[in-house]
Amino acid sequence: MPKAVIAMSGGVDSSVAAVLLKEQGYECIGVTMKLFCGESRCCSLADVNDAKTVAFGLNIPHYVLNFTDDFDAKVIRNFVNVYERGATPNPCIDCNRYIKFNILMLRAQQLDFDFLATGHYARVERDANNRFLLRKSSDEKKDQSYVLYCLTQSQLAHTLFPLGELSKADVRKIAADKNLATAVKGESQDICFVPDGNYGDFIERYTGKKYPAGDIIDLGGKVIGRHRGLIRYTIGQRRGLGVAANEPVYVAEKSLAGNTVTLGPDSSLYCSGLDASDINLISCDRIERPMRVTVKTRYLQTEQPAVAEQTGSDTLHIEFDKPQRAITPGQAAVMYSGDYVVGGGTIV
Repeated sequence: MPKAVIAMSGGVDSSVAAVLLKEQGYECIGVTMKLFCGESRCCSLADVNDAKTVAFGLNIPHYVLNFTDDFDAKVIRNFVNVYERGATPNPCIDCNRYIKFNILMLRAQQLDFDFLATGHYARVERDANNRFLLRKSSDEKKDQSYVLYCLTQSQLAHTLFPLGELSKADVRKIAADKNLATAVKGESQDICFVPDGNYGDFIERYTGKKYPAGDIIDLGGKVIGRHRGLIRYTIGQRRGLGVAANEPVYVAEKSLAGNTVTLGPDSSLYCSGLDASDINLISCDRIERPMRVTVKTRYLQTEQPAVAEQTGSDTLHIEFDKPQRAITPGQAAVMYSGDYVVGGGTIV
């Protein structure tokens, strides 16, 4: 009988993943990760209790594993460091890369379990050459392959996504039919450890530092206002700028050297290409020649046609057919070929 550790967040998706695996004959245990000690939208006592209640109803063991130190070192500190470098991080990708599919997967293997299962909406397949592929969810509205592009071949070989063929409506129905405690539980799109969405305040509390104010300038270099610290701004931002203008203006650039924020019209946000580093390829070992792909540069973006070229052992250049808006350093550029993830990297 195959054995699976199910990462149970206390939400409806991971709860239904547990139901499906149990019905498919897996020997299962549920694990809830304690990741953050402060106020959080995940791993709260209520979430732990919800996960435990579902596991009890399925007659599977449930455990809470404390990964707060690892989460702090690998996710929160990187979140802060990237903002301090003037870029914009994606901590959900880091959590998958360093915590769920690394530390938790290793723990599952130490316990002699074959697979780690999560409630992500994505699919794992194996091709004719025994290469593992990451495929989009059949419900494209819920597809989460973007935040999973960092998975390696060895990780994909031991990963289960039981919800990959289901829609959210399907999942809700299963949860209701099984009378799961999480059936009507809501979802949050916010970063779990910054529940109020105020990244600047969180970073200042975390570091104990105050980030210096500086000039806001226009595209010609004219000072038009003052910013409240570079960590509070990201490319494409419009709200909270504190600058009166005759037309809508957006953050077009941030300069660490000058401690300035440059504003410009929407037209100033477009560029035709990007470079990415720290790459991970799934469908191939290397991009040997320029490759036609579609690309997302943020989670909710519609994929855009482009040509990708590997420029080094750990770097890519992507040239879009049409200029793209607000390409942001620190975010992920994820490449697709049809439904399948080619790979991706961090925009520089």
